Amino acid sequence: MLAAPPEGTIPTLGAPCRRLYPSVVMESSVDLHQRDMYDLAVRIGASWVQIRRGAAMGAIRDYLLGTGDEALEQGQMDSLDLLARQPSWRMSDLAEALRIDPSTATRAVQRLVASGLAARTPHDDDGRVVMVEITDAGRSRHADVSARRGQLMTHMLGAFSHEERPILADMLERFVSAVDEFVDRLADQQA
Repeated sequence: MLAAPPEGTIPTLGAPCRRLYPSVVMESSVDLHQRDMYDLAVRIGASWVQIRRGAAMGAIRDYLLGTGDEALEQGQMDSLDLLARQPSWRMSDLAEALRIDPSTATRAVQRLVASGLAARTPHDDDGRVVMVEITDAGRSRHADVSARRGQLMTHMLGAFSHEERPILADMLERFVSAVDEFVDRLADQQA
């Protein structure tokens, strides 16, 4: 059981929701040749594009992550989210938790180190292993962004009733799981 987050904060990026909601069971009931199903697919696709690239997303990104030379990239913030959760990470574990290639994680961490938000150190028992940890400046920056995210989430969740909120969370988790399962199938087909 997870403890409730401290008052005024929201949970940070956590474990992926892969496999929580297998989508395979429901797959057979979808036929995009049916007009109503096609229209739903178009609405969902358009919403996905707006979430990723809509005009408001630039303003939200700037509000959350900053602007100019001090701005964080989303990948850097995702890394800070994880670094804030435990004292240190092996680079390989961090990459796996972020669900990215180790070289991509290395580049994100390099930018955090250059900004003073993270530090790399050798592992205590094996000097070949690189560990990464958040710095005090990184914790401060993470707390600032988390507070702004809390304001955004409070506003967004206010658009849904108390009863709708857990349904929204369940549906979004199932959506992510369905995308993951599709990607896994593609990888299996290409292997």
